[in-house]
Amino acid sequence: MSRTALQRLIDEDAVTVNGRRPKASTRLRLGDVVEAVLPPPPSNEIPPEDIPLEVLFEDDDLIVLNKQPDIIAHPARAMKSGTIVNALSWRFRHQTSGGLSTVGEEFARPGIVHRLDRFTSGAMVAAKTDTAHWRLGHQFQDRTVDKRYLAIVHGVVRRDQDLIDLPLGRHPRIFDRYAVRHDEAGKEARTIYRVRERYDGFTLLELQLLTGRTHQIRIHLSEIGHPIVGDDYYGGRKLPRRAVVPKRAEADGRSSDAPLMARQALHAARLEFDHPIAGDRRVFEAPLWTDVRGFLDALRAHRDPSPVESAETIVDIDQASGGG
Repeated sequence: MSRTALQRLIDEDAVTVNGRRPKASTRLRLGDVVEAVLPPPPSNEIPPEDIPLEVLFEDDDLIVLNKQPDIIAHPARAMKSGTIVNALSWRFRHQTSGGLSTVGEEFARPGIVHRLDRFTSGAMVAAKTDTAHWRLGHQFQDRTVDKRYLAIVHGVVRRDQDLIDLPLGRHPRIFDRYAVRHDEAGKEARTIYRVRERYDGFTLLELQLLTGRTHQIRIHLSEIGHPIVGDDYYGGRKLPRRAVVPKRAEADGRSSDAPLMARQALHAARLEFDHPIAGDRRVFEAPLWTDVRGFLDALRAHRDPSPVESAETIVDIDQASGGG
């Protein structure tokens, strides 16, 4: 098993030393009992599935997607198909040449350099060669990749910008969730938020990840009292149209009980990194998906929008939302 594969097992809490979760730096002593839950043997091929993909860029080394919501990056315990990897497998077989890198094959995640949560949309890069994978992976590890997100949160955020610095780790009681941890299980997690627009009861934020912990943005925003709209894992609420759009404004006859935001309003709007082979700096911007764009349009139309100017914000909201 490769060092990378072993590191993944430790990160996913699949390894214990004397019944406790170790760190990668833990030194073993004579008599220590090490137990590991190993992944299933790798299959020679990920089943290809004809799942539509929005491709922002592709060359011989990598592919950048505008990931749609409600799809996970790679097969996992609870979901063996219907993933980005399955979709890419089909694409490379039927539409374009090449394939995914072999890095990560032992975990059924070939080519996956980083992940977005199932219901988070936006810019995501996958590697087509092993060299590209390793070099991209080092950039994420060294934190030289610039990742910008847009999120719509509950409440009016008063500060125009701030740094949230709260360590995160697995939730001590709930299996699939994470939480702020001030004990040895907590890992450094830092997020910068900048207000882009305020509305009556909501705020549009641009977020910059300085670290890349699981559920980081979602937990950090919940911890400061402004959970992401639609994120019922971490305190947000799914909204019907009537929560924002007055009934008198429903010209198309849509029900006021119809969902306006049925998933977390979080979108990876911009991804910037050095091309792993060419070496030049590349920027990829992902337009908002229809649901978040419609929510943003409704807020602008009915909730007294108040834009905030800042020299440090770089996401073009109008381009992302399809506006002029």
